[in-house]
Amino acid sequence: MKPVKHLRGASAACLLAVPLVLSGCSLFGSESAAVDPPPAAVEAQMLQVSGEDTLDTGVFGPASLNETDLSAGVKDTGAPAVAGERTTVYLEDQNGLLAPVALSFPKSEDTVMLKNSLTALVSKGDYASALPKGFQGVLPAGTIVNQVSVGQDHVAIVEFNSAFNDYDPADERKILEALTWTLTGQDDIKGVQLWVDGKKLTEMPLQGTPLDRPLARTMGINLPKHNALMMNSSAVTVYFAAASPDGGHQYYVPVTRFVPAGGDTVKAALSELIAGPQSENGLEMVMTQGTVVDSVKAGQNGVVTVSLTDDMFEGSTSIPEEMLESVVLTVAQNTDDSLVQIRLNGKDTVTGTNNVDYGQPVSAPEYVNELPL
Repeated sequence: MKPVKHLRGASAACLLAVPLVLSGCSLFGSESAAVDPPPAAVEAQMLQVSGEDTLDTGVFGPASLNETDLSAGVKDTGAPAVAGERTTVYLEDQNGLLAPVALSFPKSEDTVMLKNSLTALVSKGDYASALPKGFQGVLPAGTIVNQVSVGQDHVAIVEFNSAFNDYDPADERKILEALTWTLTGQDDIKGVQLWVDGKKLTEMPLQGTPLDRPLARTMGINLPKHNALMMNSSAVTVYFAAASPDGGHQYYVPVTRFVPAGGDTVKAALSELIAGPQSENGLEMVMTQGTVVDSVKAGQNGVVTVSLTDDMFEGSTSIPEEMLESVVLTVAQNTDDSLVQIRLNGKDTVTGTNNVDYGQPVSAPEYVNELPL
């Protein structure tokens, strides 16, 4: 994806004079409840789909955020300490959810960059002090990334030391999600296999999650507690907003939901966005529940046009950035990074509080937020 815009500082939505009762800097309120691992049937379905589908269909590009320069923290990579290569890693936020965070590393060989990316996921590791406030890695403290290699089948083989096994059983799926979404954000990686001390893992050590096939993004991320398994269902991933610990910065969090199979996937994803957070900690409504998706059309030029109606914004000249960005991120995630243009209440010009016209085709940005340490 192309870096087309950045979001800095406090949420501009908090400055809007709209007839809403806001909670903090939330656009339309927030929810706070625990996120549990998915039921066993859901787990099995997501992992089965992961191995069967994604390696053939490609990988969605990352929606990166929270740009942080880690060049000063790199340990003996053999590369000069000059920032210039960015990548996206998935870290745990203060609410226990995984969110993409864009980090900047020194220029290095691809395999060194991959090792650095995974090292950033280690709790209390080399990069812990260089992560944005409120974010931490999910790999057990003491974990060492011994080797990362990528074969012609586009599967990344990662070998850890035995400290990898010393995790909390409740974190097992979260660890797999963080590793998978971090590595498959690279253009040439479509699946992930894990090794520990020279031995391939066929299942995770504590909870026994099966690893008999490469992991891929179709396993989902941040599955909500009440998103029950449905027959003939499809998985979609939508992006909600969340606030930094001090409430001064917004960032986006991907959440996987199940929707009925066979319908318009993008429209179903947008409907989930309108429905809002379910049991996810700290996630905020980015659209009003009065929003209506009139149509989703893919043009011959590869641009997806999303037509919305929301009486709340009738006559408004500036629309909350979080609402529009979440639409773009969600559509791009579920259409293999298509360009997106938005129509709102019949208008072709849809200007966000960031002064971007979303009525024109825009891409999902690589770097959405730049959060301070």
